[in-house]
Amino acid sequence: MSFASFAVVFLRNALGVPSTKIPIDGTTLVSYVLPPSVCYLVVALLAVTPQTRTVRVALWPLVALLALRAALSVDMSLGRTERKYLNIDLVFFMLTVAARTLYWTFAKEPLVRYLRPATSSPSTIMDALDLASNLRGHGWEWSGYRSYIPRDTRPANRMAFVFFAFISAVVHALICGALHRAVLTLVPVGATIPEGSTIFDETLPFPVQYLRASIITTLTALAIYAVLQMSYDLSIIPAILVLGQDPAQWPPAFDAPWRATSLSDFWGRRWHQVLRHIFLILGGYPLSLVLGRAGIVIGAFLASAVVHHIGQLTLNSQVEFWWMLVGFGMMAPGILAERAFRQLTGKRVGGVVGWIWTMTWLLLWGNVIVEGFARAGLFGCASFIDSSLPVRIPVEHLVIGFNVWLYAI
Repeated sequence: MSFASFAVVFLRNALGVPSTKIPIDGTTLVSYVLPPSVCYLVVALLAVTPQTRTVRVALWPLVALLALRAALSVDMSLGRTERKYLNIDLVFFMLTVAARTLYWTFAKEPLVRYLRPATSSPSTIMDALDLASNLRGHGWEWSGYRSYIPRDTRPANRMAFVFFAFISAVVHALICGALHRAVLTLVPVGATIPEGSTIFDETLPFPVQYLRASIITTLTALAIYAVLQMSYDLSIIPAILVLGQDPAQWPPAFDAPWRATSLSDFWGRRWHQVLRHIFLILGGYPLSLVLGRAGIVIGAFLASAVVHHIGQLTLNSQVEFWWMLVGFGMMAPGILAERAFRQLTGKRVGGVVGWIWTMTWLLLWGNVIVEGFARAGLFGCASFIDSSLPVRIPVEHLVIGFNVWLYAI
């Protein structure tokens, strides 16, 4: 047995990780999921409390190990292959717990909150709860880190804001369901089985094959946007009605990403910024110590590739890392090329030419990312949204007709 294999076996035994994942139930929730979640809240409380750094440093290894134990032990899908995507959510949450508590651990001073509900008074407990749930850092001073906040056109009144969020959630659920159904109808048959396959249909001429795959990638990206927007809208409702938060604490999640005129504009402003700080913690900041400003960009996208690959592994343990490494990794050279262009010409990438450049680059490497997820079996997962969609049959007929046209070219 190699040292690496021995280390893995030893770690699994030390953490009490079962040989097969345990379906989620009340006992599993209390035994595996609750401990790292409670520790996460405790570290958040310590992060806003003065003179607690030593305690945070001592506590972090326990938090990280408990998060790892939960991610390796719990099956959120209850053994149903078509629900395996739920394990991605658990793994991403546990990664978030480990990464954010690591950042809080080494903060020299207590983290400072500067945005609170208008009618509230300072509270250490409420600050800790907000810190734990506030992935973007909006309203917080994180050593100079600030996430881009899009211009908000939603109503400022609390109840009107909640109603707007509800309508938005319904609309984006319908959009997501229609797009998901369209993708499942369009992808080759093998891509919808749990073992996964490819988005490229090799029976077609390569230009048509690539066009078809690019359409699948575009629809998939729009579906991801819709489901994330829906989830964000649904999170707003209890935050306002139950926790008493203000609309100002919930800025827009996206800023029309389809209008981006540069890669920097897309990733730095228009796409959601929820995971940006986590990618900076895991890759951007460490690599910047070696490569400077370029290291922030390269490291952040490398961290994104690793995190997305870990999500893939919950679907298929045999999927290769290079799909995510190349797909997300190539975003960094594109952004660095834009910076070089500005240094050489004094002009930013933008306008119509910038939009064409951005969408071409995103589609080129987006095909690699979506191909990776197809091979992992993502399209073999079911969605409760599209299965109950009232326009499911018309969507299928429309896509089937389009597919027939592609084959006739």
